[in-house]
Amino acid sequence: MPLAASGAFARVREDISTARLRDPASRSRLEVLLSYSGLHAVWGYRVAHRLWMRRLRLPARLVSQYVRFLTGVEIHPGAVIGRRFFIDHGMGVVIGETAEIGDDVMLYHGVTLGGRSTAREKRHPTLGNDVTVGAGAVLLGPLVIGAHSVVGAQAVVVHDAPPYSVITGIPAVARPRAHSAEPTAEAFYTDPAIYI
Repeated sequence: MPLAASGAFARVREDISTARLRDPASRSRLEVLLSYSGLHAVWGYRVAHRLWMRRLRLPARLVSQYVRFLTGVEIHPGAVIGRRFFIDHGMGVVIGETAEIGDDVMLYHGVTLGGRSTAREKRHPTLGNDVTVGAGAVLLGPLVIGAHSVVGAQAVVVHDAPPYSVITGIPAVARPRAHSAEPTAEAFYTDPAIYI
């Protein structure tokens, strides 16, 4: 098997393991592989992003729009996304062209990482590692959400937040989140809905 293919299969296995870890409703690896639209959207994004990076912009956009049609998740092929990214429930997620997403990030349904400018510049959010964004949250502009932060459901975020923040409200306000040197299972499964 070619090295690139074995690497792709390793990433798919890692994605499936992440979904099994993040979603207590998952029952098997096969169920995740066949029925998790958030993962299908991420896999489609990777194909589109590869085309985008090769300057095949129109084919990349066509792939991303087809994946959007199939999954209800729109990820611009120019976005930069880290490893173990998981979209729970999938539907209605929008990720803009200049968005940057770190490793171990989780988004719930209806999240928008949108822009506030029509200029050709950095105009979408950057999420650090281990950030969780609750259902229906809207993050607008070139803001930065620090690592290990939680954005509450339905929050409207228009300003930066430091690492280890809980970000809630309309407009959202960041406040410190308790953290320890050793991550716990409770910290991993932080439900952003509790921060409405």
